[in-house]
Amino acid sequence: MPRRREPVPFAFVAEADRFRSNVTPPPPEPASAGRIAGRCLLGLTIVAALMGSLVLGMPALTITHSPAETQQSQVSHGR
Repeated sequence: MPRRREPVPFAFVAEADRFRSNVTPPPPEPASAGRIAGRCLLGLTIVAALMGSLVLGMPALTITHSPAETQQSQVSHGR
């Protein structure tokens, strides 16, 4: 089925670069105390989660000697 092609006016794209509005946007509303408290709580939760993962992950990052190395060193020191 052949597609019907319609002309698309691109003049509005060229005019959009030159258009300047004389309407200023309204100033942003000041944040309420509840919103500020919520943002602080969210930030503290994220920091606590990162610290908790670091504390719980530290034992996995420590280098431990394998039991074979420990036994071998004890035998060599015993003689």
